[in-house]
Amino acid sequence: MDFRSDTVTKPTQRMRQAMVEALVGDDVYQDDPTVIRLENMMAQRLGKEAGLFVPSGHFSNQCAIMTHTRRGDEIIVLEDYHIVVHECGAPGLLSGVNLRMARSDLGEYDVEEVKRLIRGDDIHEPRTALICLENAHGNGRAIPLIAMEEVWQLAQEHGIPVHLDGARIFNAAVALECDVKEIARYADSVSVCLSKGLAAPIGSVLVGSKEFIEKARRNRKVMGGGMRQVGVIAAAGIVALEDMVERLEEDHILANYFGIQVDDIEGIHVAWDRLDINMVFFTMDHEVDLAAELLERDILINGPEFGEYRIVMSKDVTKQDVDRLVIAIKEILAV
Repeated sequence: MDFRSDTVTKPTQRMRQAMVEALVGDDVYQDDPTVIRLENMMAQRLGKEAGLFVPSGHFSNQCAIMTHTRRGDEIIVLEDYHIVVHECGAPGLLSGVNLRMARSDLGEYDVEEVKRLIRGDDIHEPRTALICLENAHGNGRAIPLIAMEEVWQLAQEHGIPVHLDGARIFNAAVALECDVKEIARYADSVSVCLSKGLAAPIGSVLVGSKEFIEKARRNRKVMGGGMRQVGVIAAAGIVALEDMVERLEEDHILANYFGIQVDDIEGIHVAWDRLDINMVFFTMDHEVDLAAELLERDILINGPEFGEYRIVMSKDVTKQDVDRLVIAIKEILAV
């Protein structure tokens, strides 16, 4: 049983069959019909003009940053966004841009702070070239649309594009009970992962205007992401969009179920204000290496980060698995 992430999901049988039967071509020449179909499907789902298939969400975010900016520019981003915490300092390394970090209120900006962070037209200062958003947030929250709209409107007033790290945008749409287009409308470009809750084995899609994607395609090549007969993996992404989006609510329900069960255990405290999607965060008063103890019982979780444990539900996790996890935690803590 593996609760480390929704990235550990195995492709479905229909995905595997689609990969075997995929029509392919050289994607660098834009000759792969399966890739083209996936890119168009994702763009249409999100209400954008065009899409670009890339190897990963990290790659997609960095390709977007490179496309929106010039070297020496500055981007505004929350201090706890994936782009800051989990992408290896790539904005500075790959695009030569500064990060102007804003304080995070559970994954939301203080719009008044953003106003102060936007640079003026001063020869001594870097140009504010991009504002980044993330939804769903990696802390487990689906960010309200009104919070995104406020940032979007501010960016529009200043002529600054917005990029959305939408790795789990479909999870956010389920939690917010809205069409995914209603989230994507507040960004010029959006990165969407296929290999998380949607369970495809690899890949993300970057969407935006036709002009933006044309530029991004060149930057994908610059970054080493030009791929050839890649329809063999894009085919799994198509199945992911067709089969896996509608079932995401099952993961959310299971996460809520686990939260209720584990919160009843003495000394465990669930972060209910961040249990919007398929992830449960909790802290423990007990001094025990929970990950190591569970590993001895053939249950995989990650160790704590910043004092918190994270349990992630996905299509390969059942209610019986969750019940077994709860029983194991109780045994370990002797409660």
